[in-house]
Amino acid sequence: MSKIIFEYHDVTASDSLEAYTTDRLNKLFERNDFVIRADVFFKTENTATANMVASIRLSAPGPRLFAEAAHDNFRSAVTECVDELQRQLAKRKESLKTY
Repeated sequence: MSKIIFEYHDVTASDSLEAYTTDRLNKLFERNDFVIRADVFFKTENTATANMVASIRLSAPGPRLFAEAAHDNFRSAVTECVDELQRQLAKRKESLKTY
């Protein structure tokens, strides 16, 4: 089981947000058993468009994988991050395959 660490910057911790994020990440971990850990960061920024930012950093063999997304809600940002990480992991998996 991979470890998930949550960090909040100027945001109140949310059990439902953590449960949603954990569910999304667990699906990612099931398909990519070489992922060791996920660090998830939630913060707010005062930008013209979206101000809820989610960042996810994955620890796996090779360089760390990272995705960040800003939306008007954290769930959309988490979804975009997980989708981006899945694309990165697919590329990583291709390079790890032995022929």
